[in-house]
Order: sequence, then C-alpha cells, then structure tokens
Amino acid sequence: MKIIRDSQALVGMLEGGELNKEFSAKLQEVLSELADLSNDSPKSTFKGTLNLKLDFAVANGMVTINADVSTKTPKRPRRASVYWVTEGGALSTEHPQQQDMFSPREVRDRETA
Repeated sequence: MKIIRDSQALVGMLEGGELNKEFSAKLQEVLSELADLSNDSPKSTFKGTLNLKLDFAVANGMVTINADVSTKTPKRPRRASVYWVTEGGALSTEHPQQQDMFSPREVRDRETA
C-alpha cells in the first residue's frame, strides 16, 4: 500500500499529472502577463493571482478529488482617443474653432491681388 503524505506528490499525481502541467503553465502565463504590464508602465505595481482549489468528497472510505485552477490578472489598459463635439452633436477629428492649415485653398492670381 502506497501512502501519500506529501502535498507536492499528491498534486503531481492528480489527473494523471495533467493538473500539475496546467498549474505550471498558468503560473508562467500570470508571471508573463504581469511582466509585460510592468514593462509598459515601470512605475506601477501589477498584481495577479493563481488559485488551486481542491474539492474532496469521501464516501465509504474512498476519496474523490476534483481540482480547479483559476487565474486573475489586471485588465490591460486601452489607449484613449480624442475627438471634438460639433454644434450638431457629431464627432470631428478637427477642432471646430481652428482653421485647417493643410486643406486646399483658392490661389489668388498675383495680378488681381
């Protein structure tokens, strides 16, 4: 009879070793995501979680173990877009009170100027 007393051994054996593979992969995903966020904003601190939940059900001396792995990382910030609101409530990419310097203009003849 093989006795399991070590949690590390138990986690390594659950689901035929697949749980440990998934848990290790999720650990890398969380750390990679936090590192990316930190590289984008080095003055900020980013936190994440990796949870391993084990549910035990015992009946007639036999235990059934169901596992769940979950992660949580910060939501990635999105870039802001800036537009102006016109009098009619529409959006404009140009400030309504500024003249466009680059749009085609009428050229005056030197003789008529």
